[in-house]
Formats: sequence, C-alpha cells, structure tokens
Amino acid sequence: MGGNQTWITEVTLLGFQVDPALEFFLFGLFSLFYGLTLLGNGVILGIIYSDSRLHTPMYFFLSHLAIDDMSYASSNVPKMLANLVSQNRTISFVPCLMQTYLYLAFAHAECLILVVMSYDRFVAICHPLHYSVIMSWRVCTVLGVTSCIFSFLLALVHVVLILRLPFCGPHEINHFFCEILSVLKLACADTWLNQVVIFAACVFILVGPLSLVLVSYTRILVAILRIQSGDGRRKAFSTCSSHLCVVGLFFGSAIVTYMAPKSRHPEEQQKILSLFYSLFNPMLNPLIYSLRNAEVRGALRRALRKDRTT
Repeated sequence: MGGNQTWITEVTLLGFQVDPALEFFLFGLFSLFYGLTLLGNGVILGIIYSDSRLHTPMYFFLSHLAIDDMSYASSNVPKMLANLVSQNRTISFVPCLMQTYLYLAFAHAECLILVVMSYDRFVAICHPLHYSVIMSWRVCTVLGVTSCIFSFLLALVHVVLILRLPFCGPHEINHFFCEILSVLKLACADTWLNQVVIFAACVFILVGPLSLVLVSYTRILVAILRIQSGDGRRKAFSTCSSHLCVVGLFFGSAIVTYMAPKSRHPEEQQKILSLFYSLFNPMLNPLIYSLRNAEVRGALRRALRKDRTT
C-alpha cells in the first residue's frame, strides 16, 4: 500500500438523508416500533415461561426466536435512533465492526432457528407417535446451542476476513448501521474473497435452510390434508401458517438484499430492506404468533384472568 494512505479510526453513518422534520418523525415512529419489538417479544417470553402448557419443544424454540429478535434489533436500532436526533453521526471503527459481527450472528441464528422450528413441526405432524422420542429435551438443547455456536462462528469468519483488509477511506457509510456490504466499500483493496464468502454463506444460511423449510412444509401440507379431525386440521394449519409467515418475511427480505440483482438505487433499496428485517420483522413476529396461534392466545387470556383475580 502507498505510504500516503491513512487508516480510518471512525466513520460517519449517513443514515436516511432526509429533512430534519422528517428525521424527528422517523425517530418517533421507529422508537415506537422498537418499543413494540421489545414489548411483544418480552410478552411471548413471559407467557412461555409462566404457562406450563407451553413447556414444549415448539415453544422452547419460539422463546429462542424471541430472544434472537430482541437482540437482533438491539444490535443496530438504538444507534440508528440516536443518529436521527443527533448531528454527530460518527462511530469508532472497532464498535462499527462489533455491530457488524452482532447483526450477522443474530441474523444467522434466526435462519437456523426457523429451520429447526420447521423440523419440529414436521416431526409433530408427520411422525406424532415418535415425536417425544425424536424431539427430546436433550435433542432440543443440542439443536438450540449448536445453532447459536455455529451462527457466532460464521459471523466471526466474516469479521476476520474484514480485518485482513486495509481501510483508508472514504470515511462515510451510506447506511444507518455498519452493514457488511457497506463496510467493505471502505476498503482500499480487492474484496473478492469477502464477496465470495458472503455469497457462499448466503447459499448455506439462506438458500439451504429455505429449501429445507419448503420441503418440510410441503410434506406437512400433505399430512394435514390426510387428517380426518376438523379440529386437528385447523390447529395444524394455524400453527404452520404462522411459521410460514415468519419464514417468508425474513428469508424473502434477506435474499433480495444479498442475492438478488442490484437495482439502479441499490444503496437506498438496501436501507429499506435492512430496516425491514432488522426492525419490522422482529416487531411482527410476536404479533403473528399471538394472532395466528390459538395456544398462545389461550395462554395470554389465562395470564390476564390470573392477574385480575390476584
């Protein structure tokens, strides 16, 4: 590298680049969404913990999803909110890389948790007699821990590959957080290896899991159509439809961001999609599960009645 290049120590997050009045409106709106994300997922966690009827593998993984959603949103939304009401939008480069690492780790974890949840529903509906044996608490714990460890290790690979690059400017990231593709634009060296690893990770963590989910739910749909009981069929459809809504929202936005051809305004499009799966999706998940899942609605009603009687 040339001797006249300087290493950056901090960068500026440009954010949405709108009028100040609109920035305050967005601050209020996104603060509301973030609060609803924490509240909704916190309620889901509280209901699952307090209601013994929900101490099953399916809700064990749902509690993991709620924790992941809160962590995922908290890894980048608070900084975005602070930048909307502050003139100083700089962030040191090390915290920037830490933000990249955390959002990648929690995003990977959500992909794997959704796959595990689809496998759990596949076993419950297609092999109900062997469900308690196949989805034992030991298996559930191993699946949950393995998903978390693998997610954080894969995110670490991305960060290590970023650290091998020299960064000498520009000092601006045209995003509202340190998203990996935006960070790579700061490098003053060839990033082909990073791009190859990102694409391979997308195939492994997005396309692969999505394919497994679709195969699982195709077989689940066939099994549901064979159920003779109307109540059993409605319960199965209610549970699986909520899962499919979450899968479609998360995987769809992530695949469009990282694997679809770029539009004429890729950076602005990327901001909107990133906002969707980092804020909107974690906020919608508890709403989808509470509105579409009869067991969660029943547990919530029991909890409210219990509070009224005490």
